[in-house]
Amino acid sequence: MILLRTATQSVAIAENRIVAVGPAAEELGITEVVDLGSGFLMPSFGDGHAHPVLGGLERQGPPITDESTVDGIVAAVGRWADENPGDGWILGASYDPTLAPDGAFDARWLDEVAPDRPVALRSRDYHAVWCNTAALRKAGISKETPEPRLGRILRRADGSPLGTLLEWHACDLVLELIPPQQDLVAALEEAGRTYTAKGVTWVQDAWVEPAMVDAYLLAVEQERLLFRADLAQRADPDHWRKQVARFATQRERVKRFGRDMLTARTVKFFADGVIETGTASMLEPYVDVPHSQGMPVWSPAELAAAITAFDAERFQVHVHAIGDAAVRAALDAVERARNANPDWDRRPVIAHVQLVDPADLPRFAELGVIATVQPQWAQTDPLMTELTIPRLGPVRADRQYPFATLARLGTRLAFGSDWPVSPADPLAGLRVAITREWLPGERLDVAQAFAAQTTGVAWQAQAEGEWGEIAVGRRADLVCLTGDPAHTPPHEIFVTDTWLSGRRTYAALTLDHDVPRSPSEE
Repeated sequence: MILLRTATQSVAIAENRIVAVGPAAEELGITEVVDLGSGFLMPSFGDGHAHPVLGGLERQGPPITDESTVDGIVAAVGRWADENPGDGWILGASYDPTLAPDGAFDARWLDEVAPDRPVALRSRDYHAVWCNTAALRKAGISKETPEPRLGRILRRADGSPLGTLLEWHACDLVLELIPPQQDLVAALEEAGRTYTAKGVTWVQDAWVEPAMVDAYLLAVEQERLLFRADLAQRADPDHWRKQVARFATQRERVKRFGRDMLTARTVKFFADGVIETGTASMLEPYVDVPHSQGMPVWSPAELAAAITAFDAERFQVHVHAIGDAAVRAALDAVERARNANPDWDRRPVIAHVQLVDPADLPRFAELGVIATVQPQWAQTDPLMTELTIPRLGPVRADRQYPFATLARLGTRLAFGSDWPVSPADPLAGLRVAITREWLPGERLDVAQAFAAQTTGVAWQAQAEGEWGEIAVGRRADLVCLTGDPAHTPPHEIFVTDTWLSGRRTYAALTLDHDVPRSPSEE
């Protein structure tokens, strides 16, 4: 047994469970004590929507995430190519799409540093790919290539490809050619180090392809996974009928071999794209492109049919919906599934919920839909001011991210980072949600925000009886902060320690020297 003690809290842990709290914990006479001083002990964070494999993979390619200019990105790619010679693909991710006008990046810029090797860089929102000429040539993308059904090839005035591909079918022209060359298990291990340092112990991986399932199971077998996860297998609008049985088989496989670390009970649907590329599905046209209402990935009827089919197999559905038309289609699909199938504890999720028509706001609570939102996005950064607001216009722009409105209407909120789209730091999102200066009427109070990051995610995970609060019998998934959020300014709060099932997986020796620990080191 071990006793965790702060100035105001004591928690006794045996095996992986909390066995006593407060004075009762002190009365057990436990000799192994971890004194956390003035720290604030609370349930660890969950991440209701993220992409750990993709986040970990970013560390295996050129470091372009923090570059603030096109020249800086190109230089980073060039350095990486020099340090990693050969003829294989150069793969990177999370470039800032605001660095080129309208997010249009030219292949020739990358040709300057990698003329002979194919380069594919994914944008920060993962809805675009910037390629060099060698990659376009390898994919056979030319002036004669027809526009794909779900996607766009940005072109020069003469019709030749510029180098930027938008959305699924366009991006896949290149991405599907890339041979396996990245270590997915190492990526998950890297993701674990990131998450433990941020106090996160459970993650909804919201975009899982078959190879990722294999990597997760291997990481569990090798004891290299430092967080628990639910795997949301991605439904393809062209092949979903064949996927129903396949996903069920994978779910049973994960249940059998995932130990207590993994489940695969969720199916992910992309209902649309994103506003900054003009591909989010809208009820009214974009201001800057009056003939366009975006790019729905599924027709409303097909989305409803697919969600109804997976719901019948007792899969929790998790729908990416950014635009108000996509949100409505997702709500309609959930409603159809509820009406068509026997009742069960389905807990459907709509993620992002950037723009909702006022008529649809009450439907979240009415249909039992969880709004899994990304609080870090609810601020006026360049993505918002340079790409999003100009496309929406002022009226719709002022209706974005209606967190407080949804909460007042009884909607269950869960927070997610969408890492690597945004940093994998719950505290960064909590600071925005609590202090929100842009559209402050949608600000949440401290209790609401922290609940969305803990009990809200536990509810989404269908694990509210297992973790998400400090109580006897719960898993010992805990985080220690530098201060009590109820009395400490958000910008002064940081993570000092993390426990996963009673095992200390992270300890910060000082505020500027972090030492992650794996369970085997305890």
